[in-house]
Amino acid sequence: MTVAEDHLDWVLARGSGELAARMGIEFLEFTEERAVARMPVAGNTQALGLVHGGAYVVLGESLGSMHANLLAGTGRFAVGIEINATHSGSARAGHVTGTAMPLSVGRSLITHEIVVTDDAGRRLSTIRITNFIRDAR
Repeated sequence: MTVAEDHLDWVLARGSGELAARMGIEFLEFTEERAVARMPVAGNTQALGLVHGGAYVVLGESLGSMHANLLAGTGRFAVGIEINATHSGSARAGHVTGTAMPLSVGRSLITHEIVVTDDAGRRLSTIRITNFIRDAR
């Protein structure tokens, strides 16, 4: 069995943007097969004290877009063109963790599914994002 190369240094050097940093998103694993990041519940809640649905989407888009940029390769970049989310649970404390897996990797489109879970491993949200791949100028 071979160990997948972890591109976490690539993510850290590139940066994930101000919004991801403000929300406390921390990248944990970044291989060509999957990307994993977590986000604290504290500071990312709505009025009822539950994680805001939009926070799940920011976590998902951060993972899916960054991973699509890795898969796009040198001289190319990814831009999100569609995202949707189904929230099936909620968290009040701890962290939520997103795991992004590519569903389809083509020359011009990459689609990911991101599953967000709580600290107990319960699925809270399922997000799907499609990125368009462009050549850098």
